[in-house]
Amino acid sequence: MNSDVIVIGGGASGMMAAYKAAIGGNSVVLLEKNEKLGKKIYITGKGRCNVTNACDFDTLVSQIVSNNKFMFSALKSFSNYDLYALLEDNGCKLKIERGDRVFPQSDHASDVNKAFSKLLSNSGVNIELDTEVKEIIKDGDSFFVKATKHNRKIIYEAAKVIICTGGMSYPSTGSTGDGYRFAEAFDIKVNEPLPALVPLTASENDCFKLSGVSLKNVEASFYDLNNKNKKVCSFFGEMLFTHFGISGPIILSASSLLTKGISEGKKYVLEIDLKPALSDEKLDERILRDFAEVSNMQIDNALSKLIISSLRLPILKRAGIAPDKKVHDVTKEERKKLVRAIKHFDFTINGTRGFNEAIITQGGICLKNINPKTMESKQVNGLYFAGEVLDIDAYTGGFNLQLAFSTGAAAGSSV
Repeated sequence: MNSDVIVIGGGASGMMAAYKAAIGGNSVVLLEKNEKLGKKIYITGKGRCNVTNACDFDTLVSQIVSNNKFMFSALKSFSNYDLYALLEDNGCKLKIERGDRVFPQSDHASDVNKAFSKLLSNSGVNIELDTEVKEIIKDGDSFFVKATKHNRKIIYEAAKVIICTGGMSYPSTGSTGDGYRFAEAFDIKVNEPLPALVPLTASENDCFKLSGVSLKNVEASFYDLNNKNKKVCSFFGEMLFTHFGISGPIILSASSLLTKGISEGKKYVLEIDLKPALSDEKLDERILRDFAEVSNMQIDNALSKLIISSLRLPILKRAGIAPDKKVHDVTKEERKKLVRAIKHFDFTINGTRGFNEAIITQGGICLKNINPKTMESKQVNGLYFAGEVLDIDAYTGGFNLQLAFSTGAAAGSSV
């Protein structure tokens, strides 16, 4: 089966690449091994699909964790505003929520996929579902893509191939690292794929006992266990204790800066400041005021206005204060330890939950070998890469999908 362009992978970057290639006048075949396109899009944003972010260019770039300079050209050529307009013009009405996060007005991720189905249909893209690519071979100026469909072997031929197979996160959606294998067959370097935006595991029993407890407006700071003076990162916001460790928005963001070290065997100290708005002195003053009102009460109950019930026993244990101790018997030194326990609620981070629970993949196709304007390989003419298969990743907030759409647009337009 011959065409001008073959796009492998029907996720965000693949659908965009196929559409852009087709409106450029090419005959395009889109190969997807799943039974439908955009399978991962359906589960993003808890099924609502945080499709992009309505921030300005500088803010968008600042949210890219790995290789942000590489993205300048692609984001300028196809921006978050371009994506916004494209979706709205094709029936997917959008809304902007807290943090400039953009969602379909319907809160249904399926509306994003419907818009792209319309675009692909109108532009004449030939979509082949349930088609798994096994091998890509280049002979002269042509690529031969060997695939299977319902146990039937098919060979597709094209002058150009765009690989949009995703990373390794959520393998149930089809992201199983196929693109890395295809790249390595052409001697294209692949940086080690790692789980990112992923929950973290902890060592302490205190952590597991707190499973289900959610914290808001806290500051989570991470330090190298072997050099506790070295702060790796710090985030403010919401987090969650789990049966294995910790999760939640600020933990997922931090994981993207820790995952490489964790893969190398490093451990980190997580220091949670439960009252980041108060200095040690102000917190001590607050505790004194609370204690003055209930001097005959047990300290566990006396802290009810300051600390949620589930945290009080772990905090007192770390401060070395018996929970039934009367407030009027608490010494100045014990109060000092109490302040420290509240401002430095520490845990040891020893791992991640892996690709099955990672939102994205960090690592991938080495960008030194990719043209940032076109996404074409510098080693293999006519071979392009887009989306999560590339060594680019960002924090949560719609940024990773925007990277996929922008790189897909760059590749599709350049063919």
